[in-house]
Amino acid sequence: MNSLVKFVQDEFVTRKDFPKFGAGDTITVYYEIREGEKVRTQFFRGVVLQRKGAGSSETFTIRKMSGTVGVERIFPVNLPALQKVEVNKKGKVRRARIFYFRGLTGKKARIKEVRR
Repeated sequence: MNSLVKFVQDEFVTRKDFPKFGAGDTITVYYEIREGEKVRTQFFRGVVLQRKGAGSSETFTIRKMSGTVGVERIFPVNLPALQKVEVNKKGKVRRARIFYFRGLTGKKARIKEVRR
């Protein structure tokens, strides 16, 4: 059964080539928004909290601060509306899922940058 699912994912799901990123990285995601007949591109810039899943069901969660309110968004990797992903900063964290980041404020909410 697993081989059948893997075969269908390999054959029919179009794989997009995005740069490698992980938890702690600051990325910008460009995606299409359809409003009736109009189509526009919007971006979402924030810190990656986690990458989850594998294959066609892989997702990643991004958190950004909008004023004083934290906004999180989950993007499927194979979303047809995704146009581009840019890695702005590589962050150094010691965990794969940084949910503790939600509770941090001020200087504690900084993530150390890794120079490329």
